[in-house]
Amino acid sequence: MTRLAVDRLRQAGIKLQPLLSGVGLTVDQIDEPERRLSASKQIAFLEAAAEALNDNLLGFRLAEQFDLRELGLLYYVMATADTLGDALKRASRYSRITNEAIILEYREGREPVLRLAYAGIPRHADRQQMEFCVIAMVRVSRALSARRFFPSRVSLVHVRPKGNARFAGWLGKDIEFGGDTDEIGFPHGSSEWPLAAADPRLSRILLKTAEETLGVPKKDRGAFRIAVENAICPLLPHGQAKVDVVAQKLGMSGRTLARRLVEEGATFNDILQQLKASLAIRYLEDQDMPISEIAWLLGFEEASSFTHACRRWTGKSPREFRLSS
Repeated sequence: MTRLAVDRLRQAGIKLQPLLSGVGLTVDQIDEPERRLSASKQIAFLEAAAEALNDNLLGFRLAEQFDLRELGLLYYVMATADTLGDALKRASRYSRITNEAIILEYREGREPVLRLAYAGIPRHADRQQMEFCVIAMVRVSRALSARRFFPSRVSLVHVRPKGNARFAGWLGKDIEFGGDTDEIGFPHGSSEWPLAAADPRLSRILLKTAEETLGVPKKDRGAFRIAVENAICPLLPHGQAKVDVVAQKLGMSGRTLARRLVEEGATFNDILQQLKASLAIRYLEDQDMPISEIAWLLGFEEASSFTHACRRWTGKSPREFRLSS
């Protein structure tokens, strides 16, 4: 995704060096096709590139147009499966080959579901990469099954106040932004759809290669804090961002959650306030998002409470912050 975005920036005549150095990347790293780039730097770069291009649908547009074969081994190991359900299972197992931060979870059923989640990456910091991944998975599934289907439903955690209509052409009409999870629901019976490129012999070779390539990712410092942040985000609009609710979502007691945060030098309240402040700034930068909606998204019952909090975080009211940004 980073290299696709770089190509777009070069075509637009935008200088790369300031954008790359701003997120800790170099031109040399970009120009080495086999060199892996960290997911966190990729997310930051995509957001910076979208702003430089004045294109808040950058991830979507890149996913629309790229050659699916650029996914490399992941694409081919999916393509040689017997059915779409088998291909999605393989995507779930081998997605780390392409991006170490994205976890795909395939849930089989009458209407199969592919859930996307982040490991070691704050979900609230991203919009472009997740939109790219969702469109890319739908494109891959259509190409491999040779069926132009629409998902039965799509849910995305982040909020998108404008540009939603563009997604309907790929994802259908049942799209929820600001949902509890990032996931794609597939049509009834789609797990049994045969794939056009199914090849049992090649499949065995690619599966062996994929297993050898998979490896075990290193544990990131502060990974538990990030897991807490990712659990908090969808709870904010419902006023449920409380330590006991988050602990339950993570499968532990409130005391265990607090102890593990202390081990990483953090407290739940500190994380909650810092996350709200970060999201507030992100939302306020979008001039089309009403302040009352931002207050609700952050879990405030009244806009006046949000105004007081915004002054505490930024030294300015929401309107003053918008005028100065």
